[in-house]
Amino acid sequence: MTKNFRFEKDSMGEIKVPAEALWGAQTQRSIVNFSFGKELIPIELIYSITIIKKAAAITNCKLGLIDKVKKDLIIEACTEILDGKHDSQFPLKIWQTGSGTQTNMNINEVISNIAALKTNSKLGSHEPIHPNDDVNKSQSTNDTFPTAIQISVVAEILKKLVPSIRELSGALDKKSNEWKDIIKIGRTHLQDAVPISLGQEVATWSKQLKDAEDALLMSLDELSFLPLGGTAVGTGINCPKDFSEESIKIISEDTELIFYKSKNHFSLMASHDRLANVMSQIKILASALFKISNDIKILSSGPRSGIYELIIPQNEPGSSIMPGKVNPTQCESLSMVCTQVMGYEYAVSMANSSGTLQMNEYKPLIGFNILTSIQLLTNSISNFRIKLVEGLKPNPKIIKKNLENSLMLVTALVPKIGYEKAAEIANLAFNESINLKEATIKLGYLSANDFDHATNTNEMI
Repeated sequence: MTKNFRFEKDSMGEIKVPAEALWGAQTQRSIVNFSFGKELIPIELIYSITIIKKAAAITNCKLGLIDKVKKDLIIEACTEILDGKHDSQFPLKIWQTGSGTQTNMNINEVISNIAALKTNSKLGSHEPIHPNDDVNKSQSTNDTFPTAIQISVVAEILKKLVPSIRELSGALDKKSNEWKDIIKIGRTHLQDAVPISLGQEVATWSKQLKDAEDALLMSLDELSFLPLGGTAVGTGINCPKDFSEESIKIISEDTELIFYKSKNHFSLMASHDRLANVMSQIKILASALFKISNDIKILSSGPRSGIYELIIPQNEPGSSIMPGKVNPTQCESLSMVCTQVMGYEYAVSMANSSGTLQMNEYKPLIGFNILTSIQLLTNSISNFRIKLVEGLKPNPKIIKKNLENSLMLVTALVPKIGYEKAAEIANLAFNESINLKEATIKLGYLSANDFDHATNTNEMI
């Protein structure tokens, strides 16, 4: 048994750690004490903390707090982590301490042990790099963890989610332009309304996405201000002068994003209102996508007994019992993702409002929910575009039939004959199963030519 484990020490004493593991005692205690669930700390968050550790090492060396040898070893270890060489060494769940301390120490310990391997030192010896005294110097989990959440959220939104939104809105814009001359019946309350072009209907979806993107980007501005340097409670104890500015400058260079020192460390550590706001905008995006997917479901319903004005790609059989059935599965998949994101947003709102005094103790959940939402939406949006939107087709025959059968074209007659006479025409047409033109002529309200001129659908849209 002893060959499979090594003994490591921390402030609470000895604990057995797997012999080859690069983590140490504090990580192992978290594994033992929080062994339930499958939700790991997102790797994007691990990488953001690692970027902070690298920046801190460079800054600490510049300020004379660690020597160049230690700085170089920390940078080398961080580079390997960021290259994905040690992903398996970060096994902790989000269901841990609400500050994220054990994850911060997990990264500190891994960096320490990578340095040990590179210098032929013993794993767990804390030589030549100590996880607390060297890797964590000038920092606290309470400032590094929220800083890392902000960095990773900004990076994932700008580099992944926003491009996927733009690709989908671009695909919709293309369809809108192609279908601008296809006139169809509009619908309100799921009932016939006045005409609209299919291009206009699709352009609505695109604009919803663009508005959601704009609001999301605006909400990111406040995440550019990082609380790094606030250390334990926001006062900056044990953090030297200029550490924040120097480290954040390096972080900006490494991420190719612009970050600044926060104007008030206390507020960004005690609560995460700014992160909750971003999550709210992600929920709005999910709401728009949910509506779009439902619209396509309705418009593609059929093929014989529904609206069937849109024809969706036939990707897979829709039923285990009904041959030939094709279902709007991409819409359903996207709707489920959107529903999940809305639930995640509620949890973030509750978590943000539940922090106490100088620290919010829901950091791992907040980070997980936001980053998971971004990932789910990024992937599902791309899938929805590729598997459905790009292959979506209009059904001109049904569109024309539905337009011509609609009684709501009578709305165009109101300026000429008034609301009451127009209503009389609609009721007669409905009750006698005749078209509007026949009903208008029968009542003697307009000539055939005047009716045709008034109900020109090109003019109506």
